[in-house]
Amino acid sequence: MSTKIKRAFTFPAGGALLLLAALAVAGCGGGGNSNASSGAPKTASGAAATVGVSNEGLGNILVNSKGRTLYLFTRDSGTMSECSGACAVNWPPLRASGKPTIGSGADASLISTTSRSGGGKQVTYNGHPLYNYVGDQKAGDTNGQGISAFGAKWYAVSPAGSTVTAKGSGSGGGYTY
Repeated sequence: MSTKIKRAFTFPAGGALLLLAALAVAGCGGGGNSNASSGAPKTASGAAATVGVSNEGLGNILVNSKGRTLYLFTRDSGTMSECSGACAVNWPPLRASGKPTIGSGADASLISTTSRSGGGKQVTYNGHPLYNYVGDQKAGDTNGQGISAFGAKWYAVSPAGSTVTAKGSGSGGGYTY
């Protein structure tokens, strides 16, 4: 009987070790786009820029000061944001306390700010209020691309200030709120 008990306890312990080993190996994978030039945009003087351009899986797109993808909301009307409350929790507006700065590849003539209904300023580019997406965990993520949420679609923005309609790197396209 002790043999059966010993085997019953040996298998789960061995299985647990095998599972931990598999997780450790999986955790070592890159998982990212190694060809992307993800990173924080810089101004001509080398300072951190509010908005810059990075070459991601979608091509050249606008990114924030941490290299994270910036999105536009197709429900917005001109420079007026239609995203507040739960929408702004999931799609935080790109805020500016002063004049936004531009990094390499972005067009300074297209950047501005707009007033938010709850106060404060939001950065706009070519007349589009800009947003981050909470589902993007690191520079280079484009999980918000093409998502239909809060009554309209969300898209990355090109350096020309237009909608990028290519598919994103994540599985975000199926989410709706």
